[in-house]
Amino acid sequence: MFRLEYLRKEIGLSQAEFAKRVNMTQQRISAYEKGKREPDIETIKQFANFFNVSIDYLLGKNDIRISKQINLSEDEVAFASKIIKLNKENQETLKSIIDGLFAKQELEHNKRKKCELKGDNK
Repeated sequence: MFRLEYLRKEIGLSQAEFAKRVNMTQQRISAYEKGKREPDIETIKQFANFFNVSIDYLLGKNDIRISKQINLSEDEVAFASKIIKLNKENQETLKSIIDGLFAKQELEHNKRKKCELKGDNK
């Protein structure tokens, strides 16, 4: 599996320790990591839940680690994947642009509220 070994090592578990936690043998985990054996969908779900990552991230289909429990649309996932691939400088630039857009939106919202309170519906 594409990221199983990476995720396991990231949290400091040996194959044997991880195998014990997911109620499998170390040999089975090794086979998954080396691509000698393919896990079934239930095992894939179990691993994704264990590491708290999306199935797509576990399988290397995208770079978004979080589970899809926040209900992102496919377009939002694709957009976030693009952001992750930007270098740090461009991510900071994009963050500044987004912060500016939120500030502009807030000002416009406050202006409309003020107009509504005055009875001026411009």
